[in-house]
Amino acid sequence: MLGVEVNDILAASRIIAELDPKPGRLFGSEDVQYISADIFVHKVGDEYVVALNDEGMPNLRINPIYATEAKSTRAMDKVAEDYIGEKMRSAIWLIKSIQQRQRTIFKVAKSLVKFQRDFLDRGIEHLRPLVLRDIAEDIGMHESTISRVTTNKYMQTPQGLFELKYFFNSGISTGEGDFIASESVKSKIKELVDAEDAKRPYSDQRLAELLSDHNIVIARRTVTKYREMLRIGSSSERKKHF
Repeated sequence: MLGVEVNDILAASRIIAELDPKPGRLFGSEDVQYISADIFVHKVGDEYVVALNDEGMPNLRINPIYATEAKSTRAMDKVAEDYIGEKMRSAIWLIKSIQQRQRTIFKVAKSLVKFQRDFLDRGIEHLRPLVLRDIAEDIGMHESTISRVTTNKYMQTPQGLFELKYFFNSGISTGEGDFIASESVKSKIKELVDAEDAKRPYSDQRLAELLSDHNIVIARRTVTKYREMLRIGSSSERKKHF
């Protein structure tokens, strides 16, 4: 096909065989940690359905031999009887705790889907300001419980994979008297920076003015804070001279 000698092909194949298909591994010392979703959200018709990812979750149960021993009326050593009884209670408590935790995660996920319906339908610009108290009041649980079950838990949505903590963010006032989520403001800043003239990048003050044109009223220092959180350089760092 290439019209070259076999020896040339052989020489090229030897060079290719010495190459690393994943050259980035030379510059990193840590293994890649892949994230598996704990919750899946699918749209069925006009409704969103929440499902827990039970893959890898152990199906715990009481060993029937010990369960029978614990219920036996046959006389046994008092120490052994107390030992089996204690372990039975501990096992039952553990199983119920895991089941309760799964139910709590499911309730929290359902509540998040209800509050963030616009985000699921239309994307990050429609993310709603939300705090732990909102979910706690909705499902009748304490804020600390909501905080625990949303830590290091991830939800796969039609908009992508997000940590549950992502959906909790402060609100920024708009020029129309409403509130917009801080994550939505960050997304808008990134959008403006991506569209700017690389030879004349926007200053933070100019970004604040452009956001104001979109009814997002924030101070220049807030723009600076969000820009740095996004790891976007200052205007002087972004400027391209050629």
